[in-house]
Amino acid sequence: MTIGTVDVAGTDTGVVPVHMRRPLWRDPVFVGAGTVLLIHVFLALLAPLIIPYPPDQMSFSATLQPPSLEHWFGTDRYGRDLLSRVIMGGQLTLAFGFGSVAMCLLIGLPAGLISAYYGGLVDQVIMRTMDILMSFPTLLLGLLILIIAGPDLGNLIIAVGIVYCPRTTRVVRAAALTVRHSAFIEAAQARGESSAYIIVRELLPCAWGAIIVEICIRLGYAILLGASFNYLGLGVQPPAADWGLLVHEARSQMLRAPWTAIFPILFITTLVSSLHLLGDTIDERLKEGDVG
Repeated sequence: MTIGTVDVAGTDTGVVPVHMRRPLWRDPVFVGAGTVLLIHVFLALLAPLIIPYPPDQMSFSATLQPPSLEHWFGTDRYGRDLLSRVIMGGQLTLAFGFGSVAMCLLIGLPAGLISAYYGGLVDQVIMRTMDILMSFPTLLLGLLILIIAGPDLGNLIIAVGIVYCPRTTRVVRAAALTVRHSAFIEAAQARGESSAYIIVRELLPCAWGAIIVEICIRLGYAILLGASFNYLGLGVQPPAADWGLLVHEARSQMLRAPWTAIFPILFITTLVSSLHLLGDTIDERLKEGDVG
């Protein structure tokens, strides 16, 4: 018998009952990561209203100026205000990240649910196809797609979505398999419900927890991979303000003007870290059976 976290014999069990755990919204890690993510989202949404200068406005009399009251993040080699470009870059980065994750879900969600529901040959065909895609290194597969399709934001979203869809498929399939042979699935089959109805109305709701965690984690990885491709010049093209592209443009003057690379890298790091922390926190609560 356990009372709180101490049993009758006085031994600390280390187990906190569900009703005594802090709600998720009071978890300091969740709150901190969520706050950072919200700041990034609000900056991206309000970017046109809050940037002090047009992001493409050049001033050759103010090139590579260090951070100051006039230019909080300094300027780049063309005299463009770095704060304005970093804030505007958040729009492209988040749009790309959510677009890539949407592509992952568009392919991986139905593939994972269908694979788990039908099993057998269908499961083998779908999962072996995903295994083939996963056998390619992520960067190499993405490069191959972009070389064929050409460097462009839309093609970059498609490339990263295809690269990560096998992982999303596996996560969704694993979540659906845990309830595939449950009594409520058999009851729906006995009622004569169609396969599509059972997959959408019965299996999908049971996988939402894993899907939410997958979205948080995959969004972080997609942003990192997208920044890598933009750094290589295979995604967004100049003069667009993307964080990966900003680091690419800063590479030749990193020693003379380190701020041109530090601030874009800082924004990438804080955004990706917040997404991973959110995903890890929600995942831990789901494993404990408590997401309140």
